[in-house]
Amino acid sequence: MKPSFFKRNTELLSQKLKENLRSLKQWYLNTPERALLEAYQAAQSIRNIEIQHFNNKKISPKSANYTENVMSYWQGYLNKKLTIIKVKLAEFRLSRGIINISNSTLLENLKFIDEVVEKYNIKDEIISNSPVIPPSQPLKIKQTKVNNQPESSEINSVKVPVPPFTQKTGALPRSIGRTINKIKADLAPQAEEDFIRNYRISTNRTKTAVRFLILLVIVPLLTQQLSKQFLITPILDRIRGDNEIQIFLNSDMEVEALQKLKSFEEQLRFQYLLNQAPPLSSEVIKETVKNKALEIAEEFRFKSNSAISNVFADLLSLITFAVIISSSKREIVTVKLFLDNIVYGLSDSAKAFLIILFTDIFVGFHSPHGWDVILETLAKHLGLPASRNAIFLFIATFPVILNTIFKYWIFRYLSRLSPSALATLKEMDE
Repeated sequence: MKPSFFKRNTELLSQKLKENLRSLKQWYLNTPERALLEAYQAAQSIRNIEIQHFNNKKISPKSANYTENVMSYWQGYLNKKLTIIKVKLAEFRLSRGIINISNSTLLENLKFIDEVVEKYNIKDEIISNSPVIPPSQPLKIKQTKVNNQPESSEINSVKVPVPPFTQKTGALPRSIGRTINKIKADLAPQAEEDFIRNYRISTNRTKTAVRFLILLVIVPLLTQQLSKQFLITPILDRIRGDNEIQIFLNSDMEVEALQKLKSFEEQLRFQYLLNQAPPLSSEVIKETVKNKALEIAEEFRFKSNSAISNVFADLLSLITFAVIISSSKREIVTVKLFLDNIVYGLSDSAKAFLIILFTDIFVGFHSPHGWDVILETLAKHLGLPASRNAIFLFIATFPVILNTIFKYWIFRYLSRLSPSALATLKEMDE
């Protein structure tokens, strides 16, 4: 009765899995057309707004005479549509590399999208690449470009502040010059407009960075869980079946199962000695122990299947993470600028506190216990035997290497970027 029930459920699950895979395949094959259509519709919406409200010109305050609130509404609408176009075109490019597409309609849609977005490319670059300029400094956005130099170096050269000890000194203190420049910037006619523009750039970059960081966490986790539950585990259950030879993946699992069975036998004997259980014959005791052994075997068969499923699900999760990283270069630059602004905005004591906290957790005196727990948990997750020698060897080498890297970073970079933070760090260590 039980094998037939299990077989019937396996067949139903396999049929449902095939239907889901078929629908998923069809959805994936339609991805390029769907993504391009949504990008085209967003571009068409921008064009309609230009025609109806901005005299067939670019959406900007110079094209029409609107109040500040109305213009802010249209600017938000434009940013939303441009974001949709950027995301959908990235999705189209990613799927186009796998599926060959040649269609005149698609080419016309791409041409129309390029014509609409071409007017706003400069604004898009400013939003995604320019650093936040604090209000205390002149609100000017400058871009330098060197021939035959990649874009990443361009961004790095813009965002990294020049250390004070490398700047030339003049006849007057630099603080006086900065104060004069601040007064000039505050009294400039375009000061308010520049401040609002810079605030919008900072807001858009923060939203993009936070959204991308959440995406990096949620998408791989969902991929790991969904692929394990609905794809890998059903296939693995059908392949492995009820084969008694493949119950345990390693010797540690077998030892754990034997300990559970031995504990169950001792519990029966203990209850009998305390007169809490009726006297049992040897045949009844043997049958009870046998049923418990079958229950333990089923439990560890499930653990073995789960461990094998974790390996393949984790690989799919890593592939998903790598695909997101490789297809989001602009978002990575935005996140880097966002994190740099946060780090540089911290006080010296906060920087020293975070450095001490991070180093003590991973390379401090009590860190070996944490590494021991992490490695044992990882071994159980992947169904591997938790070898004590391998764990001790890892703990004896990796934290030492990590500690050396931290010390070199502190000596090489922190002493130049923030000497006061280095001094605070030394005082807190002492």
